[in-house]
Amino acid sequence: MEQAIAVLDSGVGGLTVAKEVMRQLPREKIIYFGDSARAPYGPRSSQEVALFTEQIVDYLVQYNPKMIVIACNTATAAALNIIKAKLDVPVIGVIHPGARAAISTTKTGKIGVIGTIGTIISDAYSIALKEINPAIEVYSQACPAFVPLVEKGLSDSRQALKIVEESLVQMQGNPIDCLILGCTHYPFLKSKIKQVMGAKVTLISSADETAREISVVLHQKGQLASGDHIPVHQFFCSGDAELFKKIAISWLGDQIKITPVVWQVPECL
Repeated sequence: MEQAIAVLDSGVGGLTVAKEVMRQLPREKIIYFGDSARAPYGPRSSQEVALFTEQIVDYLVQYNPKMIVIACNTATAAALNIIKAKLDVPVIGVIHPGARAAISTTKTGKIGVIGTIGTIISDAYSIALKEINPAIEVYSQACPAFVPLVEKGLSDSRQALKIVEESLVQMQGNPIDCLILGCTHYPFLKSKIKQVMGAKVTLISSADETAREISVVLHQKGQLASGDHIPVHQFFCSGDAELFKKIAISWLGDQIKITPVVWQVPECL
C-alpha cells in the first residue's frame, strides 16, 4: 500500500493545500488533521503552537506517512525546525514556497504579506524573502478577523466582504505589486481580497506553491505514487465534525469521511 502524505493545520485552512495536492498529484493519498477545536492559532504563543503541532504530528505518525506538511503558516513559523529534527521523513512548511513565488512574481521589489498575528510577529516571511533578496521591501500586516470567518463557514457572506475591506485599508496604502496570502485560510477569501486590492496587485497563495514543492521533493526521493488506483483520503478534526465536513465538502467538492478526535489538552495550557 502506498504511503500517504500527512497534512496538518489549525483548522480548515490546510484544505487549500490538500485541494492543490489532489489537483496536482491525483494519485497521492492524503491524511489530514485540522485542529479546529483550538483554532485560531494566530493569537497563541509560539510555544503553545509548537506544542500543539508536536501533538498532532505524534498522532499522524501512527499512519506511517512518507511526508509531513505543516499547512499552517503560524505552525510553520513556530515548529517547522522542531518537527524536522524529530522525524526522518521530509517535513515541509508553507512559508518558503510562498516567499519564493513572490520573489519570482514581483516587478518592483515591494511585497505585501498578510497573516495571523503569530505569523506577522514572527517576521518569518520578511526573513525568508530577504534571505533570497535583501533589497526586497516587505509590508506586513496581521488580519486576525479572517481565520474565524473561515472557520465559521462565513467566507462567502456579505459580512466577509465588509471585514476584508476594513482589514485591508492599511495594506491598500502600500506601494506593493504582489501580496502573499500568508495564511492557508486566506484563499477561502481570495476573490474578496482581490476585489479590495485591485487588479494591479498579484495575489500569491502559499498553498499552491507548497503543493508544487511537495511534488518536487517526492520526485527527487523517488516516492511519487504510481499505478492507476484512486486514493481514499482520510480527514480528522478535533472540533465540530459536521461544520468541518460542510466546509471541506464545499471546498473539495467530494463526499469525504470526517473523523473527530478528542484532545486531552495539557492542564498547564
